[in-house]
Amino acid sequence: MNQSRFCSDLILWIENNITERLFLDDIAIKSGYSKWHLQRLFKKNTGIPLGLFIKRRKLEFAYHDILTNKTTITDIAIKYGFESLQAFTRAFTRYYRYPPSEVRNNRIAGE
Repeated sequence: MNQSRFCSDLILWIENNITERLFLDDIAIKSGYSKWHLQRLFKKNTGIPLGLFIKRRKLEFAYHDILTNKTTITDIAIKYGFESLQAFTRAFTRYYRYPPSEVRNNRIAGE
């Protein structure tokens, strides 16, 4: 399998398992590559480190949930594997420049 196809398949797998706890060690074992090689391969083909990609996709999925359903922000944070509401709010605000509650209350569109 070529590297580009492998990364596309890996991205699809990540998105299909986005609510799971996705640890790089576990992903490496599933992929058959060493953790180091997997991260190098992913960054070479996507331009972004694998861990950062996963975190951003979790935040993007959470953003969608905040806008489209009535689930509490705490439940959304838990759904995507954040350790606490505070950790989720910090990461979300850093990525989107607005806290999740403001996005929900004002329906701020993502960038």
